[in-house]
Amino acid sequence: MFSSSRNRQPRGNRRSPTPGTGPRKDVNAPPSRSPSPSSPGSKPLYLCTPFADAALVKGNFKTIVMLPKYTDIMEWVAVNIFDFYTNLNEFYGVIAETCTQHACPTMTGGPSLNYVWTHQSGKQEKLPAPTYIDYVMTSIQNLIDDENIFPTKSNQTFHPSFPATVRTVYRQLLRVFAHIYHAHYPQILHLRSEPHFNSLFAHFLAFGREYELLEVRDIKGEPNAPVGVGLLWERWKEKGILES
Repeated sequence: MFSSSRNRQPRGNRRSPTPGTGPRKDVNAPPSRSPSPSSPGSKPLYLCTPFADAALVKGNFKTIVMLPKYTDIMEWVAVNIFDFYTNLNEFYGVIAETCTQHACPTMTGGPSLNYVWTHQSGKQEKLPAPTYIDYVMTSIQNLIDDENIFPTKSNQTFHPSFPATVRTVYRQLLRVFAHIYHAHYPQILHLRSEPHFNSLFAHFLAFGREYELLEVRDIKGEPNAPVGVGLLWERWKEKGILES
């Protein structure tokens, strides 16, 4: 796992290293209906050609996620997590009107996978996807706003619990990605934003593997409840887009 460096540089302006900007909503387009998840046995659109291979970045993502010279690793991880959160939040905001309690009564991440929310008390609860995602985004925003966890001044140090906190944040963001791919990819296609969204997700996965944030079980799931995007991860590894 990453560790702190003594030569910490001041944090510059927060800017996403992921190429391109978020999608722009076509206000003149007719409202699209919320899609139903793929029927059993059918291949999800995000695994079909040419959608699965649409990207803004060609080649391997290794060079994008490598730690820049003279950069503190904790700072690098913090800035990138902030950027992933910001970009994903913008994408979700565009398709949020189709993610309703009626259309998404559970937080699905695959045909037979439903995520449950764990409260601070340890109690687990099944929540509609929009409620679950609101909990995720709100909790992460609260962490980012906490100077004790995400310090922004060069004379501040990261808390010893930062690596564990970032792993939890990463896992929750992965679940939001999984839900959008599984339940709302048709909206991404409608906006013609699949190259942007695929590149953001591939960047996210490459970063997670590079800094040991991504657990294989979180991207693949269980045999009886696989994560839908686990197959996309495997596809991109086979094509050399991601490291094995």
